[in-house]
Amino acid sequence: MNIVEPTELHRYVGQDLGASEWFQIDQDRINAFADATLDHQFIHVNPEQAKATPFGTTIAHGYLTVSLLPYLQSTIDGFLLPKGLKMGMNYGFDKLRFMAPVKVGKRIRARAKLLEAAERKPGQWLLKLEYVIDIEGEEKPAMIAEWLVMYFV
Repeated sequence: MNIVEPTELHRYVGQDLGASEWFQIDQDRINAFADATLDHQFIHVNPEQAKATPFGTTIAHGYLTVSLLPYLQSTIDGFLLPKGLKMGMNYGFDKLRFMAPVKVGKRIRARAKLLEAAERKPGQWLLKLEYVIDIEGEEKPAMIAEWLVMYFV
């Protein structure tokens, strides 16, 4: 992690913050997500039926990919955090696009870039970060998102 004074965050706008470790998406994780969200569409949980689709196999839920952002972010060595951080809070998304399906057995990683950093109230910093979720061995990313995070220092 890269810990910086909150007033210095603006200096990192436009910079790539690095990439996460690769993370494998297996059928057990997809099934557990389906159970948690009650989304048991066959394309996610039924390998036999999924063989007949254009994907030829099961695919991860798009929201499973989104939900892995906090974990993937935590494995980015150069990720930026403000000094004195008390907590961070999900503030939402300005943009979220699913570009390609993540097939079962594939590995994904997140690449991050700081787009904006602004102090909204004293000690409250709103950051907009761009995340590109790569699929190992594939040209097209799984997802592109602009994630808003509020940091309290």
